[in-house]
Amino acid sequence: MDLLLTNARLQDGRTGMAIACAAGRIAALLPPGAPLPPAAATHDLGGELVLPGLVDGHMHLDKTTLGLPWMPHQAGPTRLSRIETDARVLPGLPLDTEARATAMIRRVVPFGTAYIRSHCDVTPAFGLTALEGTLAARQAHRHMVHVETVAFPQAGIIRAPGTLELLDAALRAGADLVGGLDPCEVDRDAKGHLDAVFGLAEKHGKGIDIHLHEAGELGLFSLQEFCARTVAHGLQGRATISHGFCLGGIAESKQQAAAALMAESGVALATHGAGGASLPPLGLLRAAGVRILCGHDNLRDTWGPYGSGDMLERAAIIGWRADWRTDEMLLAMLAMVTVEGARAVGAGETGIGAGMPANFFSVQAENGQEAIAQHPGRGVVVFGGAILSFDKTG
Repeated sequence: MDLLLTNARLQDGRTGMAIACAAGRIAALLPPGAPLPPAAATHDLGGELVLPGLVDGHMHLDKTTLGLPWMPHQAGPTRLSRIETDARVLPGLPLDTEARATAMIRRVVPFGTAYIRSHCDVTPAFGLTALEGTLAARQAHRHMVHVETVAFPQAGIIRAPGTLELLDAALRAGADLVGGLDPCEVDRDAKGHLDAVFGLAEKHGKGIDIHLHEAGELGLFSLQEFCARTVAHGLQGRATISHGFCLGGIAESKQQAAAALMAESGVALATHGAGGASLPPLGLLRAAGVRILCGHDNLRDTWGPYGSGDMLERAAIIGWRADWRTDEMLLAMLAMVTVEGARAVGAGETGIGAGMPANFFSVQAENGQEAIAQHPGRGVVVFGGAILSFDKTG
C-alpha cells in the first residue's frame, strides 16, 4: 500500500477501522483485528471521523483578494456596480490571478475541499487573463485538488461586443464549461444570450453553468427557457443554474412545477445560501430529483468580504437558512457537499469505500451530523492517496 490510515471512525458508526490506499484509490477498509498490509506510510487517526472530499461547486478563484492585505469593500450595492468595480480594481492589484487563486486554493484545501468549480471572468476588459491565471494555479496544485473551470461572461455577451469571440477562445484554451449571466436583466436579450451560450456548448462539446440572479417571474422565464434549450441540445446532466433566486420567490405550486422541469431536463442547481436573496426550496428540489451543488461563490473578493473557505461551515449556513434541523436533513446536507456534489460537477462516484478515489479528510466529530452542525477541526487531508502537507510552498 502507498498509505495506511488506522483507528478511523466511519459514518456508519464503525470504529477502529483501517483504510488502505494504493494507486490513488482506496484499496480496502479493514475491520479491527484484521491483518494490516505493509505500507510506505502509516498514520493513526486517533478515532477521528473520515469523510469524503468536500465539493465547492461555485467559486470565483480569479476574483479573490486573498494573499493581499485586507481591502475595504469598494463596490456599490448593485450587480452592475460590482461588475464595474471588478474591471477597475482587479487589473491594478499587486498580485496576479495565479497568485491570488493559489492563495485561495491553499485556504480551502486544508479544510478538506477536493473538488472546485470556478467561474473565470472572460470579458473585453480582462481577455483570457483570468482564465489563464486560474488554469496555471490549477496545474500547480493538481496534486491536491481537482479544479473545473467555467468561461464566465461577467459583463454579459450581447452588451459587451467581442465577448462571444473571447468565450470561444476560452473554450479552446482549456475552459471546461461555458457560462452565462442573467439573459434578461444584463443582456436584455434572452434569445440572443442563450443562442450564444448553447451554440458554444454545442460547438465545443462542453457543459453549461449559467448565473441566474433574476427574481420572480422574470427569473422563472429564463429558467424555463434554459431547461428547454438543455433538452433541445441534449445536455441533460451537463447543465447547471447557479443561484436560481427566482425559485425562492414564487408560489409553491410554481416551485413544484419548476423542480419537476429541472429534474426532467437534467438541470442542476448551485447555491451559496446568499443572505440577501431568497433561498431556493432545496428540500423540494432534492426530493424532485434535482442535483444540488453548494459553494462559497465569493470568498473575500471585490464582491464581498465574507467566507472562511470551510465548506462544512458554508453547508451549516445553507442548512440554517433552509431550517434543516433533523439528523436526516443534516446528512442530506453532508451528501450535497460531498458525494452528491461530486457527481454534479462530473467527478463521478466518490465516498469511503473500496475502489473509490482516495480523496478524503478526517474531522474531530462523532458523526456526519455533528460535522455539519458544528464544523469542527480537521485532522488529515488525503488527496490522490497521499496525506497533504501545507507548508509555505504548498
